Amino acid sequence: MVVLVVLESKEKIWSNYKMIHLSEYNSPLGDILLAAEGEALIGLWLRGQHPDKFLIDEKTIFKESEAIKKTKWWLDCYFTHQKPDLKELILAPRGTRFRQMVWKLLLKIPYGQITTYGELAKEVAYSLNKPKMSAQAIGGAVGQNPISIIIPCHRVVGYNGNLTGYAGCLPLKIKLLAHEGVSVEKLHLPKNYGKISKNLEL
Repeated sequence: MVVLVVLESKEKIWSNYKMIHLSEYNSPLGDILLAAEGEALIGLWLRGQHPDKFLIDEKTIFKESEAIKKTKWWLDCYFTHQKPDLKELILAPRGTRFRQMVWKLLLKIPYGQITTYGELAKEVAYSLNKPKMSAQAIGGAVGQNPISIIIPCHRVVGYNGNLTGYAGCLPLKIKLLAHEGVSVEKLHLPKNYGKISKNLEL
């Protein structure tokens, strides 16, 4: 089972770790920014995403740590269709308890499969012993996921296969899904996006 350290927004992993290590990873999707604190990965941002607010007031250094080296190995495997095991990584995304709950559910979505915001809302409502939960609330938590790809927010779609959200932009979401073998031609883009490109190779 993947290790996910539950942290509130400004809580540190361990008090003796103050420096956040940053490094870039050159992927088929473009440069990816990685952030680690101690033994845990705390951020992975694709182009178009904005880590600035997340890293504000933090001490950072552009230097590889062991956590970043492991993450780069994991990404190498992922982008070559090797389906790396999440147990190889320690993940510590910062967020509220509610967001943590949603992100843990994202980790349960199998490689090459999708679910909907509505289905996640039902699971969260059941866990909280509530009659219902809005899909919009789930979408807000999914959209704040700071560890893209590894915590697979790209595997969540709207009702009836509608492609919505994704901070890394919809074309990247489509490419990630196609990379995992999802039949993206059955999904639906917003009207202003036109048709799904046929060039989906990473």
